[in-house]
Order: sequence, then C-alpha cells, then structure tokens
Amino acid sequence: MTQSRLLCSLAVLAATAGAAAAETYNTDPGHTEVRVGWNHAGVSMQHGEFTTVSGTLDLDPERPETASVTATIAAGSFFSGVEALDQHAKSPDFLDADTFPDITFASTAVKLTGKDTAEVTGNLTLHGVTKQVVLAAHLTHLGAHPVGQFFDYYKGDWVAFSAKGEIDPADFGVGSIPVGRLNISIDTELKAAN
Repeated sequence: MTQSRLLCSLAVLAATAGAAAAETYNTDPGHTEVRVGWNHAGVSMQHGEFTTVSGTLDLDPERPETASVTATIAAGSFFSGVEALDQHAKSPDFLDADTFPDITFASTAVKLTGKDTAEVTGNLTLHGVTKQVVLAAHLTHLGAHPVGQFFDYYKGDWVAFSAKGEIDPADFGVGSIPVGRLNISIDTELKAAN
C-alpha cells in the first residue's frame, strides 16, 4: 500500500470513529420548556409557554460544532394562564393552530462562541413559513444525571442546555395586530437514546 493510500485509509477510519462517537439525545417532556415573551403596548412584558415539545440532539462532545438539533412544538399547546388570550393566540388571527399544528426547528450550523456556548443557526417553520433564525445556546450539563442514583429513569447520559433568540412574528405572517418582536427562551434536558 502506498503512503498516500495509507493516509487516505487512516483519514477514513478517523472520520468513521468520530462519527461513531456522536450520541443521539431525546428531550425529556417533563423538563423541556419553550417560553415566549412580548411587549404589551409598551406597558409591560407578558409571557406564555408551549407545553408540548419534542426534539433530538445529535452531539459528539469532542466535536460540538458538528452537533445538530431538531424540535417540534405543538402550536395548540400555547398556554399563558389566561384562557381568552390562549384561545386568541391559537386562532386564525395569530398561530392558526388548526391549519398549522406544528412549529418546527432544524439546525443548519453550529458556531462555537465559548467553552460551553454556541450560536445555533437553523430553519424555523411557523405558520407555514420558513425563516432562518439564530439561537444563543449554553450547555448546562453533559454526563450522568445527578438524580440517576435515586431514580432509574434518570440513569444513563444526559445533556441539558438553555437557548435564547428573537423573531418578528410578522416575518412569518402571524398576527393581524403588530405585537413587535418575540423573545424566545428554551430550557431542556435530553436523555441519551441508548
């Protein structure tokens, strides 16, 4: 075998080994929150939460810049604690949850910004419209879950992160009344799939 073919083979083996190191994690529904906040006519900040969220994270801790994340949010799960507001938010005037039941996110790039931080760029599909958004993410945990010693469900490897971003609902055709920009705040725990 020539030296160039040997080097090529080693490169392929290294790439394969690196790919094998990636782990898939799934969101824990009980510890995943997607919150939104908006300015109410310049008077106060108001908040709501989507209570039904699922997602996956593929992560190689040695190469975090290759990570990918996907998420699906049930538009009809919006909850603010005010029934009239919740129903209006889900109505055709805003989210139109019956016509567009899913809000999805799929990452396209991860740029490391620090030891435990990154900018995650991805495609957000809301109200049938897809736009690129950037989330500022912070890894808050990687490894065994602290309560795994007490509960079998928490045994194994876990990842947790928080992320923040901002969108203009008008960009997605959401809302007949301008509400300004929405702040997005995400906190999630994810369990290794195997």
